[in-house]
Amino acid sequence: MLPVFLTGALTVQISAELGFDPAGLGLVVALYFGISAVASLPCGWLVERYGAGPTSRIAVLGTACAMSAIAVFARSYPALVAMLLCCAWCNVLGQLSSNLTLARHVPTSRLGLSFGVKQAAIPIATLLSGAAVPAIALTIGWRWAYLIATGLALGALLLTPRGSDGRQRTSAARGERATAALSVIGLAAGFGAGAATALGIFLVAAAVDRGIEAGLAGLTLTMGSVVGLTLRLVNGWLADRRSGGHIAVVAGSLVLGAAGVVLLAVPGTFALVTGTVLAFGLGWSWPGLLQFAVVRLNPEAPAAATSIVQVGVYGGGFVGPIAFGFIAAHASFPVAWLVSGAAMLLAGVLMVVGRRMLIAHRSTAAQLAPS
Repeated sequence: MLPVFLTGALTVQISAELGFDPAGLGLVVALYFGISAVASLPCGWLVERYGAGPTSRIAVLGTACAMSAIAVFARSYPALVAMLLCCAWCNVLGQLSSNLTLARHVPTSRLGLSFGVKQAAIPIATLLSGAAVPAIALTIGWRWAYLIATGLALGALLLTPRGSDGRQRTSAARGERATAALSVIGLAAGFGAGAATALGIFLVAAAVDRGIEAGLAGLTLTMGSVVGLTLRLVNGWLADRRSGGHIAVVAGSLVLGAAGVVLLAVPGTFALVTGTVLAFGLGWSWPGLLQFAVVRLNPEAPAAATSIVQVGVYGGGFVGPIAFGFIAAHASFPVAWLVSGAAMLLAGVLMVVGRRMLIAHRSTAAQLAPS
């Protein structure tokens, strides 16, 4: 996830050299997640078929190559777009292969925490991106941030799983999935992810537009990332101590997180800091918990089941930034934050609907099961 959030955090420096506005940033991020949405279902099949080992290594190597290319060859906005989009399918493979690894090899009693740790990758990416503004972009240049990130990616190659645990999916496994309910949950995740992705991408640019120094804005993003990381771990730890109700917790987090996003539209440093803490801590702390819940409901094909929900997440990542960038460019950043808050609130409502559909599906399945 680092390439897309690094681009968002460094947009002030990159746009000064390559020449694009917030709408241009929204477009490139939208295309990134649009390709991810299209690739999600096919990549789910590939991960289930060939296993987590080969697919995770391909994901890491692909990301490293693309980031090094951005650092050296991104001399225009179209070139930046083309190279960043090469990272998108790597993100999908990495996401789904890690889901399969955890589902196959982590004990059930620690599965929630493991998904919290895995999903902490996203706030870590925003944390590193925010820190890169004062530490790298404002000192030695933004291109060095991508080169350093390339080294981090190559280091992660040593940690990818070995061997292959892939298998052919069966029609029975597909039939057992509550596809309609998962689709509604995926739609809810799409609205939530659209708002939250815009948060990670545009927070620095919006703060600078408000008159806050670029370095301080980057540190605010870093602070929000630490809060989001911590809450993802806490959510996972608590999930292992509950017997159910995980999706209800996701819905509540989205509703409360919407309040934090709305606060970002209010002038003043206090509102910026408070809104960042609430938006990251609640509005963007739920992905690991949601994927944990989906895996628990679909243990036979975890990568394939989570790929259904990920279509919604990536679809939100496609629509959210481009809509946010368009609104920010043609109206203002405060208006864009208000629209994002409304989208996150709608996500919470749809998550409740999807949860009720899941409960109804399980009840029907139990009645039809042979005694």
